[in-house]
Amino acid sequence: MNAVQPAVSEIAAPLHQAFDLQRQAYLAAPVPSREERRQDLLSLKRMLMENREAIIEAINSDYGNRSRHESLFAEVISVADSINDTLKHLKKWMRVQKRHVDHSMFPGGKNRVIPQPLGVVGIIVPWNFPINLSFVPIAQAFAAGNRAMVKLSENSRALTALLCKLSADYFPAEKLQFFEETGGVGIEFSKLPFDLLVFTGSGQTGRSVMASAAQNLTPVVLELGGKAPAVIDPDYLLEKAVGRIMFIKQFNAGQICTNVDYVFVHRSQREAFIKEAQAYAAKHCPDIRSKDYTAIIDERAFERLQGTLRDARDKGATVLCLNETESDPELRKLAMHLVLDTTPEMIIRQRETFGPLLMVMEYEQPDEVIAYINANDRPLAFYPFTNSRALAEQYIERTMSGGVTVNDALYHLAQHDMPFGGVGGSGMGHYHGYEGFVTFSKLRPVFYQPGFSPMRWLRPPYGRFATRFYNLLLKLKS
Repeated sequence: MNAVQPAVSEIAAPLHQAFDLQRQAYLAAPVPSREERRQDLLSLKRMLMENREAIIEAINSDYGNRSRHESLFAEVISVADSINDTLKHLKKWMRVQKRHVDHSMFPGGKNRVIPQPLGVVGIIVPWNFPINLSFVPIAQAFAAGNRAMVKLSENSRALTALLCKLSADYFPAEKLQFFEETGGVGIEFSKLPFDLLVFTGSGQTGRSVMASAAQNLTPVVLELGGKAPAVIDPDYLLEKAVGRIMFIKQFNAGQICTNVDYVFVHRSQREAFIKEAQAYAAKHCPDIRSKDYTAIIDERAFERLQGTLRDARDKGATVLCLNETESDPELRKLAMHLVLDTTPEMIIRQRETFGPLLMVMEYEQPDEVIAYINANDRPLAFYPFTNSRALAEQYIERTMSGGVTVNDALYHLAQHDMPFGGVGGSGMGHYHGYEGFVTFSKLRPVFYQPGFSPMRWLRPPYGRFATRFYNLLLKLKS
């Protein structure tokens, strides 16, 4: 026990030093002006855009192969667009809000809600979209006037080294710092007394992060993923639905927390669905060795996915490879697979796949889909495909998920004016858009009492005036 303690202290020391530096800077200047926040956002955008080629290459190096176009779209273009949207709305978001006053009791009083910075924000980032999932919350933290410490994944070593180097050219350490995961850093990071802690990752790790944060009563935003379902109404054009689902399923080799984990297909369309999926794969990603097809992040994840397929086959599932080559262990490339005829004891039924494996389930009536979704943890996303507005609303009203895209997948996440967040087993809290600004702020209620206040006549000992006044209020409120 004593031999381990110095190593833990050695890990924790630079984290505490960085936190103390940012805390003191916050206390010295707790409310940055709108222009200061605007400059911070512009600097963050410059850091991204001026170094985008180096960033893309670092991510590619961490993956072994990450599609350049996928990195451009998900890590650069979407993040720059999010920062631009934040800049556009910053003045409005920062505005002090007037609120109603009950003048029957507080004549002449004024109510205001003042958005103020929380202080120092901690952000724990996964490896799958390391720029998007760090820069977007950083931008929201800056918009709200905070300072930020960011801990990246052990699978993002090349990118972390680059960001640690670049950050000092754009921001002082008391504003922004990045940290590498070298073993035990995440544990110590989550123990810091942040004013807000944002975590994106697995449910198991999220529970540990929340437990650590609870020691300091640190509020948390948890984005935990889960098994996100899609359902295709037989009246919806099957070719269109399959094309949209398969595009998202092959994007980043399926390594997306909001990806379609499984799809409900009407029993009458099972074979047609398979043919459409095969046609999509043959046309759009025939060779998994292509640089356009992203690798699985590491050996452990690659083996986990292959183990999921073996488990399904061994227990009687129908497994269909959609590409000519099933896998390339040397490149850590895994083909897209459909997995049908599954049963509850199979791994693919129980865990989020987080890869290019799509479980296909059959149904006859919408109630079957609703019952299955409601019998499991609430997913981070839900994707109904239907031409019927009434059916879409039925699915939305009778199930619960973090977000919904109707007639496509994933794209609710790209709407900058909408909150993003999980619910139940898929997480808690929101960021993106105005709700993100609110999450990273303290909406501080302030009541302004005028010089005259009738409350002076309502102090004990309570006499005839207080009785009459309260009776009058009862009549007014009834």
